[in-house]
Order: sequence, then structure tokens, then C-alpha cells
Amino acid sequence: MIDIPSLVLLISEWRDPSDGEAQKSQELCLGMLRETPCPLARDQFTPGHITGTACILHPSRSSVLLVHHKKLNRWLLPGGHVESGLDRCVSETARREAEEEAGAQIDTALPPMLVGIDVHGIPARKKEPFHLHHDLIFGFRALSESFTASDEVRGLVWCALDQFDNYQLPAPIQRAVMRSLQR
Repeated sequence: MIDIPSLVLLISEWRDPSDGEAQKSQELCLGMLRETPCPLARDQFTPGHITGTACILHPSRSSVLLVHHKKLNRWLLPGGHVESGLDRCVSETARREAEEEAGAQIDTALPPMLVGIDVHGIPARKKEPFHLHHDLIFGFRALSESFTASDEVRGLVWCALDQFDNYQLPAPIQRAVMRSLQR
């Protein structure tokens, strides 16, 4: 089970004064964690819930792994919802989701690092209303360039660092990748 006070501390200590958008997302995450009863539950839609995302650098550090998300029909980093009783921390959520969606082989010798915070809207779908994902992005490095797409994704690609625009990557993802490279 994820310890909420530890998560609040992790998010509180994260800093990038040059990124006002991430600072606003940081404030929203902290407010939700402090004020809502089930901030990790995927069925808490008001104001949303915490999710974990993996920013996985290629072993050469020349590219980042992207998944073409079926439900959202766009290129994104792999990630998803916290699994109660399975994930001990949100970085484990990010790693697990990357392994499930992309078959990524992650270097566990390098500890994951919080490299971004992004609160964004998720469109209404089936039984879920429009809601917010309070996304914590963790930096990882792959052990190899091999991957295997799951049924959850339409495709996988190693996106070169100068090709972000070709995949229409949102600015928060681009900035998280750049922070991952600084470690």
C-alpha cells in the first residue's frame, strides 16, 4: 500500500522553478492528496486520481520509448493507474505499466527519479466521466532496445530526441524527457 505522507513529501520536494505548468500541477496534486479521501483510486473522478508514468530512455540515451495509446489515439509515455495492494509506490506503478504495455526491460540498478508532474484531462468514456489524471512521471533507463506491444497499445517506437514534434508530444512530456537526461 502506498504511504500518502511519503508521496506528499516526494511531490513537495520536487523542484523546477523554470516550469510554471509543472509547478501548477504540483500544487494540484498536493491539494488532492491532502483533501480527498481516495487519491489513488481509479474510480475517484472528482477531482481525479494519481497515475504513474514511465519516461524510459534508450540505453544509448538518444531516444525515449513511446506508446501509441489506443483509447486516447495519440503517442504518449507508458503509464497508468495505481493497483491497490500491488504497487508499493507510484514509481512501481510506472515501471509495472511500462513492462505490461511495452515489455520494456528497465535497468533496476538505477533508482527511479521523479522527472515531471502533469495534471491533464481524460475524456469521458463508457462508465467514466471526464476526470483528471494527476500524473507523476518517473525517469528510467532501458536495459535493451527490445520491446513488445501489448493489446493496450497500437504501437511502440523509440522517439529520437529531435523528433518530438513528429509525435505531437505534449510539452510536459518533452520537459520530463529533458530532465531524465540530466541524471
